[in-house]
Amino acid sequence: MAADDLLDSLAARGDPVFAEGIQRYFPKGIRALGVSNAAVMEVASDYLHRREGISVGGRIEIAERVLGYADYHEEVLLGFALLHKVAKHQLDDDFLDRCEIWLARYVSNWAQCDDLCLKLLYPFFLGHLDLIPRTRQWVDSESAWARRAANVAVVKFVRRKVGKVTFELPVSHAFDNCTVLMHDNDIYVQKGCGWLLKVVGRVHPAELAAYLCRWQPEMMRDTYRYALEGLDGNTRASLMALGRKEES
Repeated sequence: MAADDLLDSLAARGDPVFAEGIQRYFPKGIRALGVSNAAVMEVASDYLHRREGISVGGRIEIAERVLGYADYHEEVLLGFALLHKVAKHQLDDDFLDRCEIWLARYVSNWAQCDDLCLKLLYPFFLGHLDLIPRTRQWVDSESAWARRAANVAVVKFVRRKVGKVTFELPVSHAFDNCTVLMHDNDIYVQKGCGWLLKVVGRVHPAELAAYLCRWQPEMMRDTYRYALEGLDGNTRASLMALGRKEES
């Protein structure tokens, strides 16, 4: 019943024109209602506000039902949105395993993957920094979205002030991930690698430059060029020249 109410409220906000407009971000097309991300969050927040006292377990159960019924892009986002406000302090360690299952079972495009990573796993990790290394195992997943999430889920933790301490993702974590995924043929996995490397370059430019020099011959061109965006102009030009030399 709760899932039905939520899905009906979401559908009522649908806009066919908006749904058509967002297709340009998805080359293969998606089934969309035409509801903005902000409106999805509002639907979840309004429902939970009207029904104060729903336990964390109850929220997870409703989210699972919404995800199980989901037929449209925004319905998947709605499932994640139901847990956003409790992610940091009220979800236990087992939630990370649940996210891995969701990535394989319910996520079907890059936006859903990134929404789970940045709106749900990001606050979760703020309260569970010790669990970040467990995402390393996702690089071996059969799900391309879990493999992408192995990098996107940690991109905000390359260097992050958390309370009174500064957390830094070990450079080896990022580099090992990207080395394992270097020959992955999924474009969105490669974009996740490039994104993480670019952010690493802003914090550890010398280390990234050395990594790119070492692995440039084996890296996919777009991943390599995306990674370069985190470096200063002179270093970027030097490494770009290295890439052109290899191509010639």
